[in-house]
Amino acid sequence: MVEIESVTFEHHRLDDNWGIGEETPRISWSFTGNAKDWIQSTYELDIKYAGPEAKPAETFRVDSSESVLVPWPAKPLRSREPAQVRVRALGKDGSETQWTNWRYVEVGLLTREDWKAQVVAAPQTLTPSNSLQPALFRKSFELKKPIQSARLHITSYGIYEAQINGIKVGDHVLAPGWTAYKYRLNYQTFDATDLVKQGENVIGAEIGEGWYCGRLGFNGGWRCLYGDKISLLAQLEVTYEDGERVLVGTDKTWRTAVGPITSSEIYDGETYDASLEIDGWSTSKFKDDEWATVEELDFPKAKLIAPEGPPVRQTEVVKAKEVIKTPSGKYVVDFGQNLVGWLRVKVSGLKGHTITFTHTEVLENGEAATRPLRSCKAQDNLILSGKPIVWSPKFTFHGFRYVQVDNWPSGERALANLEAIVIHTDMQQTGFFECSEPMVNKLHENIRWGMRGNFVSIPTDCPQRDERLGWTGDIQIFSPTANFLYNTSGMLSGWLKDLAVEQIHDLNGVVSVVVPNILPKEYTMPQAAWSDAAVMTPWDLYTAFGDPEVLRTQYESMKIWLEKGVARQENGLWDPAGHQLGDWLDPAAPPSEPGNGKTDPHLVANAYLVHVTHLMVKICKVLGLEEAARYESQATKLTKLFQDEYTTSNGRLAPDSMTALALAIGFDLFADEKQLGYAAERLDKIVRASKFKIATGFVGTPLILPVLTRVGKTQLAYRMLLQKRCPSWLYPITMGATTMWERWDSMLPNGSINPGEMTSFNHYALGSVGSWLHSTVGGISPSTPGWNSILFAPIPGGTITSAKTSFLSPYGKVECSWETEKEGSGEGGKKKFKMKATVPPNTTAEVKLPGNEEVQKVGSGVYEFESEYVDDEEWPPKAHYAPFSQHEDMDD
Repeated sequence: MVEIESVTFEHHRLDDNWGIGEETPRISWSFTGNAKDWIQSTYELDIKYAGPEAKPAETFRVDSSESVLVPWPAKPLRSREPAQVRVRALGKDGSETQWTNWRYVEVGLLTREDWKAQVVAAPQTLTPSNSLQPALFRKSFELKKPIQSARLHITSYGIYEAQINGIKVGDHVLAPGWTAYKYRLNYQTFDATDLVKQGENVIGAEIGEGWYCGRLGFNGGWRCLYGDKISLLAQLEVTYEDGERVLVGTDKTWRTAVGPITSSEIYDGETYDASLEIDGWSTSKFKDDEWATVEELDFPKAKLIAPEGPPVRQTEVVKAKEVIKTPSGKYVVDFGQNLVGWLRVKVSGLKGHTITFTHTEVLENGEAATRPLRSCKAQDNLILSGKPIVWSPKFTFHGFRYVQVDNWPSGERALANLEAIVIHTDMQQTGFFECSEPMVNKLHENIRWGMRGNFVSIPTDCPQRDERLGWTGDIQIFSPTANFLYNTSGMLSGWLKDLAVEQIHDLNGVVSVVVPNILPKEYTMPQAAWSDAAVMTPWDLYTAFGDPEVLRTQYESMKIWLEKGVARQENGLWDPAGHQLGDWLDPAAPPSEPGNGKTDPHLVANAYLVHVTHLMVKICKVLGLEEAARYESQATKLTKLFQDEYTTSNGRLAPDSMTALALAIGFDLFADEKQLGYAAERLDKIVRASKFKIATGFVGTPLILPVLTRVGKTQLAYRMLLQKRCPSWLYPITMGATTMWERWDSMLPNGSINPGEMTSFNHYALGSVGSWLHSTVGGISPSTPGWNSILFAPIPGGTITSAKTSFLSPYGKVECSWETEKEGSGEGGKKKFKMKATVPPNTTAEVKLPGNEEVQKVGSGVYEFESEYVDDEEWPPKAHYAPFSQHEDMDD
């Protein structure tokens, strides 16, 4: 039996449908059930409308197998207009699903004219570090009749928390999030019906400087990049039961003051003086006669945007594991997991007593290691009032596992009274993986934690030091892994629009290395692999979610990047005089020179240029654009130029590093099968000569294992995966890592921290290996964009004898589990392979079993397969010039 599991609108999470920005939201539904070969033939949509000008309900019946992002069939919704939708699907076999429950959706404010409120600013109050002290805003108002509904539309210049009648509005944190504020400013819509009442009411907001006014960037950073005033734009719209609507918006009648948060900065942390608390400041009992009047500002020039992705929320609470007394006598609390968020503290003590919390990712020589934070203090201060308090910061966040607690009141138990609150953009987890090797499971867990910590409003490089920027190269290489682990579609689509608007309006076609761009012009030179995120990340989103709109929306950005942004020499390749980051953090690069690796940076740049030009051909074909032929001609020409510049007739590369060969094979840069075969054997020798240690940086890492698999050397890939000596994926786990590191050796084997300036212990880039774990070890990947057709093709290897992988696709749950059993004794014996595959309704699949070249095609359902195979490669593979012996540790 088949049923519809969920109904969603556009790329919004199931319950994040308040105040969306799409007037004709596309509708999707996924399925449950194990029916064999079930394909939808027809769907029916019922739509009900609400509001004072509600249209009559409508029913639509469409003969189509489409169930993902189907067009809105009715007239466009207007600003503020709600609707309810339910769906029923009919199968080609004549079966019907039940009608789904009604799913609610409501449009936000679609036009500038919908906004009647004004932006209001607080007076500047500078802290000793020249940051802006957070400000309070409030407005009293009366509601004279019984209330039907209330909606709050709100944004800020800074980070806000709103309250109505003393109660926090919504569950968002760090709102409105970080966007290219000059052009795009998110606002949020909340249902405030249960917070307002007939009679006297108060709406309030507390705002910190956040990304808008705060210090951002490295080498000391820059302040007030977008503006120098903490400001609020809020519009509360209340509908009475008789249909009358009243509006309470920010204007010059609002009042402002400062409160107990005396300073709050993204990098340096927050100071809270509990003795300065203003009881009931957002309730009608409080009198604000001594508060200052606000300053009215011009309405934002930026476009006010309803977010496409979910907000940042508190998603998990982690209890403290241990209190450590350091050699110097300090007390450090260990939470057992490197995470991103803040503390929740329960404490009491004498008035004026100050507790300091310093957040670090690791210990060095038994002490909290602050050097990797650079100029970031990551320090919160709580000044007690003499009363018990439960406290967390509001307008900062930290990346940490350890917290050094200084001046904790005597008699209090720190371990019991400290909790870590995990925050991140609240995307739905969609990908799951486990196998028989515990360390590989830990690797996958670390990849997921690294992603959570670096998806905080934007995809960042790291969450702890004086940076936390949207580095384009990092997300470009990690997006295939990210798109499997979580539903990133809404968040990354919005971020790509920020990329495009700054590229086109500010940077003359160049894609910045960080988005939003906060860097001076000397940093915004065109960079292969980083700037190529303009083409590659939209393509990855299309592959994962099957939505051609992301390609259509980003096409102008892609085109301008290739035609205007790339710094070319006369023949069309990259200008050799320009600086390129290359294979960043190649393990062979000196700690002080992370870009000085083995691979010629311009080989990297030109390999990427050929690749993205080929991608443009595919993108144009998806969009039905005639420009496909022109890009195809360019790609052919660039490929030949690359071959002339970097390859010999036999297929040797100059240079032939691990990264260079991975790029050339992975991007199809060789002229023929002969060259490819030579390159594959050359890569084999290099991998063995490295004793299976990794020799790639950021750009080579996502390709090395897929390329080995592609050329039939999957056992070499497994050998690299399972290597424990540095540099390798498992080495950090032997050192206690709970997230992915920026460097392969962020911590050295002796426990000291890498002396390089860039030494983060929470970077997701090297976690790009997750994509290979999902597709090759786990065995599932989309064979058509969006998972309408699925490929099951696990390749067992190494010491892994079983794996289970699942993915919540747009159509339903895809699952693959397998195990191997060796038959007989001795080397080279046959192995029995057993696999169970779940194909969701309304999809098809291709199944390729190990030892069998035949591809089986199946429809929906649950299937079990068995096959026999013989490993075509030895295990464990032998190192080149250093033969493996049974008496030698496998990691040597």
